[in-house]
Amino acid sequence: MTTSSPPITVLVADDQALVRDGFSRIVDAQPDMRAVGTAPDGEAAVERVRELRPDVVLMDIRMPRLDGIEATRTLTVDAVSPATRVLGLTTYDTDAYAVRILQAGAVGFILKDSTASQLVDAIRAVHGGTFAVSAPTSRRLLERIAIHDAEPSEGDDALLAVLTERERAVFEQIVQGCSNPEIASTLHIAEVTVKTHVGHILTKLRVRDRVHLVIWAHERGLASRRSAGRSRAD
Repeated sequence: MTTSSPPITVLVADDQALVRDGFSRIVDAQPDMRAVGTAPDGEAAVERVRELRPDVVLMDIRMPRLDGIEATRTLTVDAVSPATRVLGLTTYDTDAYAVRILQAGAVGFILKDSTASQLVDAIRAVHGGTFAVSAPTSRRLLERIAIHDAEPSEGDDALLAVLTERERAVFEQIVQGCSNPEIASTLHIAEVTVKTHVGHILTKLRVRDRVHLVIWAHERGLASRRSAGRSRAD
């Protein structure tokens, strides 16, 4: 007998009732998802997450009382629901909003005028810990997040000393934006082995997920240096 996976539970936080209702309907139309609640502002979102423990929160960035960025930061800092992942929602395609909500702890962001298919794909992606933004946009955002004038220090290398040789190889692939299947193909190992290495890397470096691992690497100049090293080797 095959046991199906439980549905991805989703909370929709937005100050517009039509948006909350529309997104909830889209979520409920998916066989692998279920909308478990809504919130009209950031404060309510935090309380609803505390109560419902959803897998994913669709978090509007601009809301009254407490905006989505501060609500996300509260969820992250206070560890209100450690397993819950945040997908930012915005009407504006501006890097400033995206960078701020990612730094607050979100796993991605999506525009409100995205298609229903793009929305549910993004929900599935963040539920799996994957950056829910197109590759060109993600590279642009990571460049904004990176500290360009900071040279990598020996202390940064010491941070990676806790990783095994294979884990370092996986780490380098992750920060280049490679997916698990791509890493498996490049390193000639099984995809399940990649997943195991990723878990060990996150635990050892004390980073919550692979999205923030990439941000962590860019902030320390580790990603850019490894890119340059690979280019010279090529």
